[in-house]
Amino acid sequence: MADFRLIADRIAGDIAAGRLRPGQQLPPQRWFARRHRIAPSTAGRVYGELVRRGLVVGEVGRGTFVRAAPAVGQGRALIEAATSAPVNLELNYPSAAGQSELIAASLAPLLRADVLTEAMRPGAADGTAAARESAARLLALPGWRPDPAQLLFTGNARQAIAAALASLVRPGGRVGVEELTYPLVKEIAGRLGVVLVPLAGDAEGIRPDALAAAHRAAPLSALYLQPTLHNPTSSTMGERRRGELGRLVVAWGLPVVEDRVWSFLRPDAAAFAAHAPGLTHVVDGLSKRVAPGLTVGFLVVPPDRVEAVGAAVRSGGWSAGRFALEAAVRWTGDGLVRRLVEEKRADAARRQTILTRKLIENLADGGTVRTDPCACFAWWELPAPWRADTFTAAAAAHGIAVTPGTAFAVDPHRTPDAVRLGLASAPEGELARALRTLAGVAAAGPPGRADG
Repeated sequence: MADFRLIADRIAGDIAAGRLRPGQQLPPQRWFARRHRIAPSTAGRVYGELVRRGLVVGEVGRGTFVRAAPAVGQGRALIEAATSAPVNLELNYPSAAGQSELIAASLAPLLRADVLTEAMRPGAADGTAAARESAARLLALPGWRPDPAQLLFTGNARQAIAAALASLVRPGGRVGVEELTYPLVKEIAGRLGVVLVPLAGDAEGIRPDALAAAHRAAPLSALYLQPTLHNPTSSTMGERRRGELGRLVVAWGLPVVEDRVWSFLRPDAAAFAAHAPGLTHVVDGLSKRVAPGLTVGFLVVPPDRVEAVGAAVRSGGWSAGRFALEAAVRWTGDGLVRRLVEEKRADAARRQTILTRKLIENLADGGTVRTDPCACFAWWELPAPWRADTFTAAAAAHGIAVTPGTAFAVDPHRTPDAVRLGLASAPEGELARALRTLAGVAAAGPPGRADG
């Protein structure tokens, strides 16, 4: 077995010699493993060792980048020195005050021996009758309410996406997606052998003419979209746009996977499924509403698709655990989910205020920040001459991890010079200091740029 430390030493040598430059992205771990003929687990240990040594920064599923050395002797000082501790603006899990205590109290009745015995049984793709009824109530929106018989359950929302696509698209099939999309959708597509087709969009998301052109060029097998609080841009489709896209997919009989994981933050959220109920597979989950450690993925499918998608859930090993289902039923029934959602909406609003005061208002020629008052992330289109990779490395040199635009770009030849800022995970004080520092980094320009 290869010693991961020796491999890490070789990569460290490449960084020291300049063969790997600051801001350069390392390959995904599975590719790294194949290239070096090592196990994927060993590749993970190599990357972990490089992170521990402070040579790279990143997160599995979004990218790992060579860390830049702190700039020394530059003619222009940054507005604020490096933060005292690393601040991760890649992670983006909202939380509420006292969340763990609330969850613990809600789970206590499930820990009785007689109840726990039942909750430890294997979970089925269609869950339980109580789980289906509870999820149907939780997911219902004005103008759209799922039939409990259409509910399936997975371990998390990512698995729900994978199950929906696996049931809809054969290897080599084409799936239309936004030009910028959830990074793990790219990974899922790669594992399934599915081709992602980037569709041009505007401030409301995918343009109908772009969808029509792509489908004419070669028929699409499915469409994946995030119509509410799109990750990473925070855009939300208006009803007119949803209707236009809905009429197209109905005319073509084109299945849709609607990702609604972030939509709970918008009280006025609507369902795209209302425009194409016989074609839309709705994906949602509890990881953002409650917590990522004990979660459930929801999948609402058309009535004639329950058996096929359920088979995909079972064959992928993606069924939700019975204990997690029982917890979800309890959290929904006792009001815990509703309370946490209300608090997380308020938290997102506070963090948007911090974003405005510490970053947006301090940008002169600092590019454009796209966000939504309800969102807990923002998309920063950087000013020239910054590039996404060099800015990511410069931020890392100041102890701040951001996600480069390349992580979201479907077309590797059209990568935006932008970064996503996750606002939810860092404590508010650290978030404020980090955003102020990033404003200074942007104003100073890339290392080595001549002043004036």
